[in-house]
Amino acid sequence: MVAAAQVPVYHGPFGKKEAERLLWRAGFGPKPGEAKEVARKGLKRAVDDLLHPPSPRLIGKPPTADGGEPLSPRDAWGHDHLWWLDRMVRSNQQLVERMTLIWHDWFATSNAGVGSQKWMLNQNSLFRKRALGNFESLLIAVTRDPAMLIWLNGRDNTKWSPNENYARELMEIFSLGAGSGYTEDDVREQARALTGWRNDWQDGAGDVNFRYDATRHDNGVKFVFGHSGNFGWEDACRLCVQHPPHLTYFVRRLWSYFVPTPPPATTESALKALYKRSGHEIAPVVGAILRHPRLYTGPAMLKPPVVQVAGMLRARGRPVDTGAWAWISEIDGQRLFYPPNVAGWSEDRWLDTSTFRGRWIAANYAARKYALDPGAASGKLPLDAQELLSRALDFWGNPGLKRDTRTALLGFAKSALADADQSWKKAQYPVLVLNALRMLVAVSPDYQTC
Repeated sequence: MVAAAQVPVYHGPFGKKEAERLLWRAGFGPKPGEAKEVARKGLKRAVDDLLHPPSPRLIGKPPTADGGEPLSPRDAWGHDHLWWLDRMVRSNQQLVERMTLIWHDWFATSNAGVGSQKWMLNQNSLFRKRALGNFESLLIAVTRDPAMLIWLNGRDNTKWSPNENYARELMEIFSLGAGSGYTEDDVREQARALTGWRNDWQDGAGDVNFRYDATRHDNGVKFVFGHSGNFGWEDACRLCVQHPPHLTYFVRRLWSYFVPTPPPATTESALKALYKRSGHEIAPVVGAILRHPRLYTGPAMLKPPVVQVAGMLRARGRPVDTGAWAWISEIDGQRLFYPPNVAGWSEDRWLDTSTFRGRWIAANYAARKYALDPGAASGKLPLDAQELLSRALDFWGNPGLKRDTRTALLGFAKSALADADQSWKKAQYPVLVLNALRMLVAVSPDYQTC
């Protein structure tokens, strides 16, 4: 009997550059000095620590809106976004928080349809609790989740009038992939299996008391993927996870959140075998991807807008202290709790002529608190382009920029300082140049990717 192929493991150098990439892709970027600390651990321990973090804790100042008032995430506009952004910035469980974001995109549910920040936040808690657990258990929990029952009409699905919305997305987006291993007959039969959920409406409270009502369930025999039985809603989920196409879909989609190019065929086969062997556990597959050579030697990956914002705040040690992040997210293309549709966010829309404006505004808001006053700081900075660039890079934790990017930034600084032909310009231009360099580093192609 031939032994199952092992997932390849990266054995190259693991220095600050590689640690930065790991921290950005498996979290929300490094805090000052964190990349060097992680590099000293080595790859194995670094990944193990991400997979097995300490007890959850939020480190640093709690979030506030403008004026310093505490957040009200269940009630105030945009405070749900601020609340979660704060967790991304302060959580000591960075991979758990990143996986929570992944599941929010995977099982994309929007408050535009749910209409309840309470139920959206409860779903968010569900994703966090099961972030690295068992996928079948996660799928079952999502299926009965109130926000999902509202979003995809699960509560309207009865034996008298089957609603196919959730049954279709259960297979097309959540577990198998579009047109992969199922037919329209399977959609109809799965819809029958999923019947039975309902809830009540209460004045002043809205949708309440979500529950399964057996009298609304279709007890007839269903035929799904060639199997027959009196399947119920949990069976509908299990049938999808146990259906052979699920292995390929799960591995490819999960991989895509960490590596921008498809997995090699041998890697895909090994990851599928690992996933199946583990009983559909998420953590072993995530760990194998985070140790894979392609993560460290492959091309750069565009940072999701909210990851970019959280990373800038982490680099500065700045808490969430303004409500601006909510409206900025509308411009940069990733408002939390409001994915555009059930398919989640599209990376194609994260860096175009419209959303780049949002990234520029985000960088400005992240840096403006620390902007130097040319009058107050006049004469306190050297008329030295290289030194100013070094200080601008240090401002963001010395991110790894390519030589061409550094050359371009240095050229800008030299050109600007060359215009300082009077004493007052020689005193104030270095301040203006440093402020500008901080912005240009943050919006550079290298800092937008990881």
